[in-house]
Amino acid sequence: MRKFYAFFISIFIFCLCTSTARTQSINEPIVQYMKADTSSPFPFSDAVRVGNMLYLSGAIGSDSTGKAVVPGGIEAETRQALENIKKTLERNGSSMDRIVKCTVMLADIKEWPAMNTVYRTYFAKNRFPARSAFAGSGLALGARVEIECIATIGIPKGSR
Repeated sequence: MRKFYAFFISIFIFCLCTSTARTQSINEPIVQYMKADTSSPFPFSDAVRVGNMLYLSGAIGSDSTGKAVVPGGIEAETRQALENIKKTLERNGSSMDRIVKCTVMLADIKEWPAMNTVYRTYFAKNRFPARSAFAGSGLALGARVEIECIATIGIPKGSR
């Protein structure tokens, strides 16, 4: 009889352990930290993937070195920031048409219309992501605009 109880308890514990492991893998999404350049001195990831969502850090209109903002004012900076976002998305298996939310930070809210003019050219007509915009008292490297986005990964184009 003791052998029967020992066997029964062993099976019960085995089932309990495998059930818990399976539940954790389903309910706890894998977090991946993506960085374009591992030698970057900045203490943040370019993007973080959680499940099928990609959270991008704020992008400014920095040049290819990442140490200076492109010249030309708000329009040039907005264009470059969006190009930087586009590259980060593509590097991580997403694209501009998979962005679901953006937050735009401006050094001067008066430049909002000019930023909007460039911003709208990066999205299909009437297919804009949700968005917030506000002005701050200063952005990194003296930038005029910073844009952060949230996008999906692995969702077919056109199904957003």
